[in-house]
Amino acid sequence: MGLAIKQNADAPQEQVMRTISPIDGELYLQRRLDSRADIAAALLKAENAQKTWKRLPLEDKQALLLKAVDALMAQQDDIAMEITQQMGRPIAQAAGELNGLKERALYMINKAPEALADIVPEPIDGFTRYIKREALGIVAIVAPWNYPYLTSVNGIFPALLAGNAVLLKHSHQTPLVADRYAEAFAAAGLPDGVFQTLDLSHDDTAFMIADPRVDFVNFTGSVKGGLAVQKALSSRFVAAGLELGGKDAAYVRADAAIDNAVESLVDGAFFNSGQSCCGIERIYVHESVYDAFVEKFVEMTKTYKLGNPLNKETNLGPMVRTSSADFVRSEIKKAVAQGAKALIDESLFPSSKVGTAYLAPQVIVDVDHTMDIMREENFGPVVGIMKVSNDSEALRLVNDSAYGLTASIWTQDHAIGEALAEDVEAGTVFINRCDYLDPALAWTGVKNSGRGCTLSVLGYESLTRPKSYHFKEI
Repeated sequence: MGLAIKQNADAPQEQVMRTISPIDGELYLQRRLDSRADIAAALLKAENAQKTWKRLPLEDKQALLLKAVDALMAQQDDIAMEITQQMGRPIAQAAGELNGLKERALYMINKAPEALADIVPEPIDGFTRYIKREALGIVAIVAPWNYPYLTSVNGIFPALLAGNAVLLKHSHQTPLVADRYAEAFAAAGLPDGVFQTLDLSHDDTAFMIADPRVDFVNFTGSVKGGLAVQKALSSRFVAAGLELGGKDAAYVRADAAIDNAVESLVDGAFFNSGQSCCGIERIYVHESVYDAFVEKFVEMTKTYKLGNPLNKETNLGPMVRTSSADFVRSEIKKAVAQGAKALIDESLFPSSKVGTAYLAPQVIVDVDHTMDIMREENFGPVVGIMKVSNDSEALRLVNDSAYGLTASIWTQDHAIGEALAEDVEAGTVFINRCDYLDPALAWTGVKNSGRGCTLSVLGYESLTRPKSYHFKEI
């Protein structure tokens, strides 16, 4: 694989992390977890390295990070295979992760001069005044497995460009992602200590976060995980950017282009086996087009090919682990017991088997908001579709959620769509698209979907602190 993988099968069990591939349930990787002594050493190295790194001209930082992007892209095929083996995304789709990383990294690199420029107020005779954006110091990034590069790049590149040192703790499911970053930054010539990786337990992750040398935390994960981050920081005045869960909604109006809506929303619901914080989990459809929409949605869902993600014809792989698939199965069963109807015959997907991570996509109708299937995050290949009578009812249901990451409105009347979007409680509102991150726009959530933002010029705000300079001429 071209990587120096930290492996030690003889370490005590409590000190070992294991990556089980969802493809076959077999052990893929095993290595020793880093200790608290390792954390202390990494923090000391980062603290010393950052003092020099922050003074390096921005154009030099940009050049180094461009080299790192090139180093990652040179390994795209190998990295795609690693993504598939570690978390189960079909190999035919896995290479797209690096294309997305490149797009976001290049945007943030190119936007850095604008985002980090000094702020100079109106002139006053006899005075020089300006505001600089100072690096915070050390940024700890805790990244998830579901989009292992696309989630981590949002924090890593702008943090480094802003002059911070970065400590990356990646998911135990996708540890090779951290290794690939480290390899790329080393090949690019980043100074030693500016970027480091740690493999940590939950307790030691909290220990790292609580260390007074950590100046900001970027966390992507569950609501429970976000609360744990806040708890670890509770005794210090340190901010955290939290991208948490989602129960993302779509509203299909009577005037929607139905074929376009179906094609996009099926993909939005089932891509990555539904394991996306901004994946489509609930759809509200106007009664006048409901039957046609559901019929087309079901027919397109039936065309999916569930199976071994190493096969190029597969476009729906296993969920990340059997327990995750079992949870979604239980949610579907519970909804049906409450009166909902499952429209997909699981026998159409022979690879879908109880006791494995392979789960057929499912479409649920006759649902309402008394059911968890429409309220709680499933994070799997299942979507509930509900009939509505008008815009007001749809808007009320879209907002009737503890989450607010994204929402989408499907209409050919953009004026009405934009007016509805004003009242949608979400960080991003799409019209006629879904499940997409534009690096020029702020990626942010409301309610239990988190706080803070990444991407866009605003993504730099939390990674710097303002420092005012006020000089009087004598």
